[in-house]
Amino acid sequence: MVPTLNERENVPLLVEKLAAALQGVEWEVIFVDDDSTDGTAAVVRELGLRDRHVRGIQRLGRRGLSSACMEGVLASASPFVAVIDADLQHDETLLPRMLDLLRSEPLDMVVGSRNIEGGGMGDWSARRQQISGFAARLSRLIVKAELSDPMSGFFIMRRDAFEQAMRRLSGQGFKILLDLFASSPQPLRFKELPYEFRTRQHGESKLDAMVVWEYLMLIFDKMTGGAIPVRFVLFSMVGFLGLGIHLAVLGVTRTMIGFTAAQALATFVAMACNFTLNNLFTYRDRRLTGLRFFTGFLSFALVCAMGAVANVGIATAVYNYQEAWWVAGVAGALIGAVWNYAVSSVFTWRKRS
Repeated sequence: MVPTLNERENVPLLVEKLAAALQGVEWEVIFVDDDSTDGTAAVVRELGLRDRHVRGIQRLGRRGLSSACMEGVLASASPFVAVIDADLQHDETLLPRMLDLLRSEPLDMVVGSRNIEGGGMGDWSARRQQISGFAARLSRLIVKAELSDPMSGFFIMRRDAFEQAMRRLSGQGFKILLDLFASSPQPLRFKELPYEFRTRQHGESKLDAMVVWEYLMLIFDKMTGGAIPVRFVLFSMVGFLGLGIHLAVLGVTRTMIGFTAAQALATFVAMACNFTLNNLFTYRDRRLTGLRFFTGFLSFALVCAMGAVANVGIATAVYNYQEAWWVAGVAGALIGAVWNYAVSSVFTWRKRS
């Protein structure tokens, strides 16, 4: 399983390397492409016409390494499934040894590790290694297995082990290995093999602030057992920020244009900020662009207007029952938040088929 996003130049090179490494093994490689803008999916289809080992899945309206790997595994019939990056930084020559271990020992998974003797981080800077080390320590909050490299994206596992965990997977972010260990109903039996992390040859690294954010959301999701949807938490955080923006705009403009006009302006600015931030972060995998950004904003504004009506109605009803004003206010705000989240998920950021 090879998740891809703008890896056009690396795809043919990886297929050549896999063919050389897996001689004598029945294998196929499934590239799961998140609708790359550089024609990666077209390159995969072209290779697939000439090589029966190559298959491709092109996803529309969905993003994320973990969910891409999940879809790739589910599209395969193989009893053994491996995950490897398209950027050529993983050592594909290790795959036969990993497969032999799975076949010969009572293991569920074999993980490629950069942090045991014989492995290494390649040309990573000291700062990047420190960040990776901190992320690994943070992973102990949800995974108790003694993994030396829980951030690894290079592993092979038995299909039945994946199937036992797949319905519990969050599919959040880029760390599918961590998700699997945290989601498995029983401890996974594993062994690690060392490898040296290579330097990327073509394309750009996908590591950015959003990857870090999604990793933190994965940790939160597993710590809460999925009881509180991660999207709802993000949506609520954006809402609190929007409240601060609303009050700031109102405070600055109310003496200049009058309270009523300032309240209307503050409401519009806060709503626009909320929509933009939710579009960037909360619904990153369903992000609206172009004309759909503006139609989505209109949809979001309508949903929020209806949510405000529900907010006021519930708050008034609770207050009339002789409850404290702040209890009524919180009840109304909570109902409004749940309404806005639920309805905007369906109508504004609905999944595209």
